[in-house]
Amino acid sequence: MSEVTNQEEVKPVKPTPNFSHPIEEEFAAILDYYGVDWEYEPRSFDLEWDEQGRVTVAFAPDFYLPEQDLYVELTTMRPKLVTKKNRKLRRMNELYPDINIQLWKRSDLRDLMLRFQMDDEASRIMGTAAQDKSP
Repeated sequence: MSEVTNQEEVKPVKPTPNFSHPIEEEFAAILDYYGVDWEYEPRSFDLEWDEQGRVTVAFAPDFYLPEQDLYVELTTMRPKLVTKKNRKLRRMNELYPDINIQLWKRSDLRDLMLRFQMDDEASRIMGTAAQDKSP
């Protein structure tokens, strides 16, 4: 009687990116834990150009989830400061209608963390002290 072995596919270990915000690292950890493939800032989308055709505004979403064909932009900014990101997303939808992208706000991220019992992490992104004020 021959023995059949079940060999799992071994995925190469990818280097940890230099995340620009701690919430991105937390999000990547959740994706890794659940085996969701992701890429960090893999592509930049040109949004505006000057008279000479040089790009003046571009947008690089934080994550790309290839299995879902979904780009995800994360933000922990105060609602009033999210306006600039919303404008970029509207422009993306105009110029790249076939690109699937979502903006996950602080409350979405907090809810996700609470759902996965990451209470300490969720508490760090609550309130004004945790909100990133950069554009």
